[in-house]
Amino acid sequence: MSAIKLGAQLYTLREFIQTRDDFEATLRYLAGIDIHLIQISGIGPIPAEEIAALTQAYGMEVCVTHTSFDRMQTELDAVMAEHRLFHCDTLGIGAMPDKYRGSLEGVKEFIRIASEIGRRMHENGLQFAYHNHAFEFARLENGARIFDYLIESTQPEFFSFIGDTYWFQYGGVNPADYIRKLNGRMKVCHFKDYKILNGQPTFAEIGTGNLDLDACYLACRDAGVKDIVIEQDTCEIDPRESMAISYRNLIKIAERNQVK
Repeated sequence: MSAIKLGAQLYTLREFIQTRDDFEATLRYLAGIDIHLIQISGIGPIPAEEIAALTQAYGMEVCVTHTSFDRMQTELDAVMAEHRLFHCDTLGIGAMPDKYRGSLEGVKEFIRIASEIGRRMHENGLQFAYHNHAFEFARLENGARIFDYLIESTQPEFFSFIGDTYWFQYGGVNPADYIRKLNGRMKVCHFKDYKILNGQPTFAEIGTGNLDLDACYLACRDAGVKDIVIEQDTCEIDPRESMAISYRNLIKIAERNQVK
């Protein structure tokens, strides 16, 4: 098995985690296919205490979440308390809010706010993490890509990353190169595959698309990534079956890329 832990980003299964009973059924399903590492994202309004109890009952490790940036700004103490219940040390956001994306000044303001949140988290033994899409590879007025500017203008202890293989590729950069660029600043990496369907790029189960995920796995190993979670934004089949296919194929990728 993999030295890097492998698991599931629950956003893939979001339609099955909107109520307590559905969330429990989903955890039971994941445990049945031997997944015990999860990212919590896209979950319904279930009390944090119940989420914590169910994850513990089914032996799930919560490696990271996607949490509302608004809540981080206005309810940070409560958000951190919830994550302690989950035994989760990394609090991620899914993307930079729209209002910051359009200019260098906007990105600087986002960095200022996020870094202060990250500083408070760091003081409490937790870590802020940023998940990329493709818009971060647009260039700012100064010629820098937004994502590069985020890397270069933030302090690692206050601002880490959740890299995404699909969105790196969609953004026009080499996924493995960018994973290595985040060396030491990424605990969790999202693995998703990339295929062309009817002339357009779209999501695919791990191992069924065009991405060189072996190279991405090796880059994760080199960059100190601890956890890889499968995320597929949309699925052409039942997302649960999609997750099972991806997990089986991710295990194969991990097995053939172990240190000899």
